[in-house]
Amino acid sequence: MGKNAPVTVVKRVAVTMLGGFRIRVDGNVLTDEINRSQKLWNVLCYLIAHRERTVPQSEFIELFWPEENSANPTNALKTLLYRVRSLLEPLFGEGLEPILSQRGAYAWNPAIACEMDVDRFELLCRRAQDTALPAQKRMALYEEAAEMYRGDYLPKLANQMWVVPISAHYHALYLEAVKEYADLLEHAEKFEAMAELCTRASQLDPLDESLHTLIVRALLRQGKDSAALSHYEKATDLLYRNLGVRPSEELRALYREIMDVEERLETNLEVIQANLREAAQRPGAFVCEYGFFKEAYRLEARRSARSGACVHIALITVSLPDGGVPPLGVLNTTMDQLLEVLVHNLRRGDVVSKYSGAQYVVMLPAANFEDSTMVVERIVNAFYRQHRRNFLKLTYRIRELS
Repeated sequence: MGKNAPVTVVKRVAVTMLGGFRIRVDGNVLTDEINRSQKLWNVLCYLIAHRERTVPQSEFIELFWPEENSANPTNALKTLLYRVRSLLEPLFGEGLEPILSQRGAYAWNPAIACEMDVDRFELLCRRAQDTALPAQKRMALYEEAAEMYRGDYLPKLANQMWVVPISAHYHALYLEAVKEYADLLEHAEKFEAMAELCTRASQLDPLDESLHTLIVRALLRQGKDSAALSHYEKATDLLYRNLGVRPSEELRALYREIMDVEERLETNLEVIQANLREAAQRPGAFVCEYGFFKEAYRLEARRSARSGACVHIALITVSLPDGGVPPLGVLNTTMDQLLEVLVHNLRRGDVVSKYSGAQYVVMLPAANFEDSTMVVERIVNAFYRQHRRNFLKLTYRIRELS
């Protein structure tokens, strides 16, 4: 295992790390689908990932036996490596040893060249970033890279400290490639391919808002405004529930565009009236997305300026008893419960929208401050009465519409 000694490659093997471990040798395949201990796959994958160097046994022990009361971690490592070699023997036979050992250190045999999917993936991404290349060539490179990314780096070892930074690197590279590829597809007006690409990426990273923005835009450009609206609503709810954030201005701008399209498309007045009647017949308060709430706010502001009628806005916040932000799991359940109470305890003319992951904003037309306070107090009391075991606190503020 001398560092400077020339090595003759006697065998080439294909190794996959993205989406799961797989090694292919002369048509024979070994994958991490086989039920073996995590430490076994850890050692094997670590050796291949660091195949350019010799790994001292102290490094293995520090990584895979940290703070364990093993009487003899060195022997435990030797036993594990014996099992790894036994696992690989059917692929390489007895004449070629894939793992070499020397003076308390181990290395992947340099005579066995590994053709790594991650190396090819990174090369494709870097080449595709070259803006001097024609757009068609860049799209072809990005397409191949996107197809190669079948999942994150070694997902079955995702909790291992050595895997985390490597996985984060390739994940970020993939997302960057997807967004640049989507931009090229949009300019080429290949909106269906753009939607498919970003939807696939969003399954790997469902909390990346920019991917949802690209999906909504791609659907809208295809004329699929109903599908765009449906995805917008699902995405904003997902972001609210998991991150407690409101949609970005870019995503809200697409929502307004969807609304404009839907209004332009329907020219049959009877159909419009039927839809309005159906919406008006729903019991309880009107629940809407915050972008629509702002438009309703502007409308009420104009109406009240003309008529002199009183309109108040209430902001209801869910928090821990000490005022802190609750854990998302508990918060989401409470927000669902609170929405149900709001809908059933408000009038049909009142409007409710989620303002943040822990807040609802309520518009109360034709209600003075005293009446608005009484209404919100009734909601708070109804919530506590129906959900006595809920330890979270509701607070509210009321302001007159300006």
